[in-house]
Formats: sequence, structure tokens, C-alpha cells
Amino acid sequence: QVQLVESGGGLVQAGGSLRLSCTTSRRTFSYHAMGWFRQAPGQEREFVAGVSWRGDNTYYGDSVKGRFTISRGNPKNTVTLQMNSLKPEDTAVYYCAAKIGDYSSTYSAYEYWGQGTQVTVTS
Repeated sequence: QVQLVESGGGLVQAGGSLRLSCTTSRRTFSYHAMGWFRQAPGQEREFVAGVSWRGDNTYYGDSVKGRFTISRGNPKNTVTLQMNSLKPEDTAVYYCAAKIGDYSSTYSAYEYWGQGTQVTVTS
């Protein structure tokens, strides 16, 4: 059973930064693309960022481009999301996810999910 554990959420003022981390229980996640999604109350789960299984390609949702950066560590069982210039509309529960093979921006394509971590941005 693969487990994903997120950390780093919290409360921050608009314009501030947070760094989310996701660690997997499996030491080798060599062939899994990783992604971050978020879900605000009453809204659908939204793609935030993704990274290829090699770690050499990254992808971002339009609402976070230029502000968020996704990266994965070595060994590739840790992925981080650096969030800068945060806005109140970034407030949501953020989820880490993993899928074997290529990256996808569709949440239903991901096989493994973390429990989520709350990010709250105040104005």
C-alpha cells in the first residue's frame, strides 16, 4: 500500500509564501508522475502542478503559473510545491497525488492520494 503524506500547510497573509512537501512510503517512485491538486469548499478539485517521473518536466495550472514551483527530490520519493505571491483565492486543501507513467492534469488519472493539507491565505 503506497502512502503519500503532505506537510507544510498553514495560514499566511496575501503576498506571502508557503512550501508544501509530499513524501511517499515507497523509496523508489521512479516511474510515477507526481501532482498537486487543490479543492476549495463547494468547488471541484483543481490541478495545480505536476512533475514527470524523471523530474525533468513540470506543468502548472494557469492560475498558479509564475507563482508556484514544483520539484522532486533525489531519490524521487519526495515532491515539493513552493508557493509564492499567495492570494486569498489560493485558499484550499492541497493534495499530493501519484500515478504510474506520464503526467496528467486530470485528477481521476491519479492512483494514489494523500490526506491533504490546508492552506489559508488571508487578505
